Amino acid sequence: MGETYYAGGYWGPREEPPEACAQRLASFLKGLAVTDSSFAQWYETAKSPKASLSRPLRPDQDALTRWVQKNKDPVFDELGFSIGGWNGAPTAQDDCGFLIRCGSYDSRTNNRCVFSLPGRGANADRVLNASVLSNTLRVTAVAWEPDWGVAMSHEHRDMAEAQRTPKSPYVGWVTYLARHRGTVPPLPAPVRVEPVEDKGTLIILTPERFTAGNPEHVSLAERVRVLLGQAGLLEPLQAQP
Repeated sequence: MGETYYAGGYWGPREEPPEACAQRLASFLKGLAVTDSSFAQWYETAKSPKASLSRPLRPDQDALTRWVQKNKDPVFDELGFSIGGWNGAPTAQDDCGFLIRCGSYDSRTNNRCVFSLPGRGANADRVLNASVLSNTLRVTAVAWEPDWGVAMSHEHRDMAEAQRTPKSPYVGWVTYLARHRGTVPPLPAPVRVEPVEDKGTLIILTPERFTAGNPEHVSLAERVRVLLGQAGLLEPLQAQP
């Protein structure tokens, strides 16, 4: 079985009302729709696929506000809202989904937007490339303004865990760092660095699929991690200024 991948954006406490979260979610859905065909339609997560398919998500401000409000933590206001979407794929291998916590202002709980990505098949062949994953993180950064984000394999994440300070960014196939973290230093080839509007920077390690089974890929990721760490860009999760 091949490596499995995910993508996510993470940010610290940021109190936001349901209207603000819904506005971000609408931007997120619109951006995803033009990133890849498997991200064009989303459904609310539900107890069964049939129930989920009857609840399509559309970038409508009023409808999304009601949905976000419905998913408010029932006990603790400070935990904000927890929402999830599914792409309605007919086969498990083409499944994609996202889980979002937003509006939380509890210092013990991070806000996040995390994607599960297809593991194999036609959708995986198309989605698991540097361009699509970079655009996915770009859309996440523009909509949710996270502190950092990453697209990487679960296997590489497990390997990198030993060198990571808790709550600090992972350095994966594609990494996003918010601008307030600092300036990205020169990085070795074939690494590519791209701005995300005025919000931050994407760092793409390789144009081909990054795999934890490739020693050259792992070595490159470690070199970049050290350089970013020396530049002060990998400090633990920071609150938004």
